[in-house]
Amino acid sequence: MRYEDAPDLQKKAEDISRTLFPHVKIERMKCFRSFGSSSRGTIARCHALGKILQRTIGVQAYYALEFISERFDKLDEEEKMKIIMHELMHIPKTFGGGFKHHDFVCERNVNLYYREYKKRKNETRENNLEI
Repeated sequence: MRYEDAPDLQKKAEDISRTLFPHVKIERMKCFRSFGSSSRGTIARCHALGKILQRTIGVQAYYALEFISERFDKLDEEEKMKIIMHELMHIPKTFGGGFKHHDFVCERNVNLYYREYKKRKNETRENNLEI
């Protein structure tokens, strides 16, 4: 398994976070592409440094968003955005190292957030054109 920084995905995740998830501490969230995963059917994963390890090494929570390149990079742009949103939705408002589970992070809610994101981006564009 190999990991690479994903600055293109980082930029998208930061924009989504600023627009929809202001509780995400961008400076403590990082995106990676992974290569060579043997997990089947997985497109992306959210990883966190758990509370006990945070206390052990004396740091605050960090989140890593992993996008499995062989599957993720084949998706169209809309699906990529939804996958990024899905992973960001796992990060709770406490930003403490825990996770929101799939009872909340589900296709229905991802689609709701995606529509809200598009709406806000369109409003921003329209406001910028009026200036």
